[in-house]
Amino acid sequence: AASAALAVSDIPIKEIISQVRVARVEGEFIVNPLRAQLEKADMDFLIAATEKNLMMVEGESEECSEEDLVKALEIAHDAIRIQIKAQEELRAKAGVTGKREYTKPEVNEELRAKVIEFAKDKIYAISKSASAKHDRSDAFDALKKELIESLGEEADDKTKKQAKKYYDDLQWEVVRNMILDERVRLDGRQLDQVRPLNMEVDLLPSPHGSALFTRGETQSLTTVTLGTPDDELLIESAATSNYSKFILHYNFPPFSTGEVKMMRGPGRREVGHGNLAMRSLKQMMPGNDYAYTVRVVSDILESNGSSSMATVCAGSLALMDAGVPLPKHVSGIAMGLISRASDGKWAVLSDILGDEDHLGDMDFKVTGTRDGICGVQMDIKVDGLSMDVMRTALAQARKGRLHILEAMYACIGEARPEPKPHAPRMEKM
Repeated sequence: AASAALAVSDIPIKEIISQVRVARVEGEFIVNPLRAQLEKADMDFLIAATEKNLMMVEGESEECSEEDLVKALEIAHDAIRIQIKAQEELRAKAGVTGKREYTKPEVNEELRAKVIEFAKDKIYAISKSASAKHDRSDAFDALKKELIESLGEEADDKTKKQAKKYYDDLQWEVVRNMILDERVRLDGRQLDQVRPLNMEVDLLPSPHGSALFTRGETQSLTTVTLGTPDDELLIESAATSNYSKFILHYNFPPFSTGEVKMMRGPGRREVGHGNLAMRSLKQMMPGNDYAYTVRVVSDILESNGSSSMATVCAGSLALMDAGVPLPKHVSGIAMGLISRASDGKWAVLSDILGDEDHLGDMDFKVTGTRDGICGVQMDIKVDGLSMDVMRTALAQARKGRLHILEAMYACIGEARPEPKPHAPRMEKM
């Protein structure tokens, strides 16, 4: 609806987009299923796309294979093309032809050349140094400051603002070209290499289950609390009113990125990341006959990308530590993409850093067990994603996911047979 409204206006949008939901019910894919059909579905995905490329994917499944997901995406894309054609017909009927003109920001070529000459090699040296997150960002900030000072006293605020923009553009270009041409990343890793893993369970005495999961400079401390059926949560939306016995909270305090900010209520990231982790772990949770209400809380203690995926891994470990009968571990990995339009070159990155998310073209989170995918969340910043790149990303994500699962099984191989002594007990008579 939003895309159609833009299509019949003179607002200069690049392309018309559309979106569908695809579910698999009893082995058959259904586009835009009814609510009753969704209750029986083992795959449920939302897909947005332009006529040529995918733009966004979000959804969950009961351990579907990579090929099943690609098939769902192809079915969705065919349906989306029909909806886009309808929007184009609507635009033609409305008689919209031209797009409005707007003033583009002026370009100071002389200043841009000066910025490139001053900073290009220095940016490359910092990018290549394989330094830690804070050292690298401090070095980039110091270089930016040095650049502004080099403009001299006579430079006005407008010139400084333009110089900062050209510097950011240059940094974006240099880092991406380094990754594409030299196949090496900001922290010195190979494209498909996962950061060092460290994890332990049962480290806090009071909660009913706990785990600390560290991957590189991202760390989640996750606790599990078991409650009685009276503790279940009523979740009401405009369309539904359901009780939930599985609750997951994701907290991202400002200190995790070295900032000092107000601690306010949950924002879009807390809601979105918490929801993705909850949907992924829910696939392995015991059925409704399990008597406990389970609350999982993930606190991100430090963050450099992929904190929602750390929440999935830490949540899986903590649930097993609490004696919740999970049949298998669930792990997650965030994939990135760097692409270059000029020569069509692209590279898929495993386990991305915060900087690679910011400077890259894709954030593609995949969670799952050894046997299949449980959750997916993807957004794209470029003109979309071809199916070839999608297949490569899914294959690389599977490899990374299995690598992380190996370490998780080594930490705690199966759920504890009994809840801990201080957990509430239930006896059925």
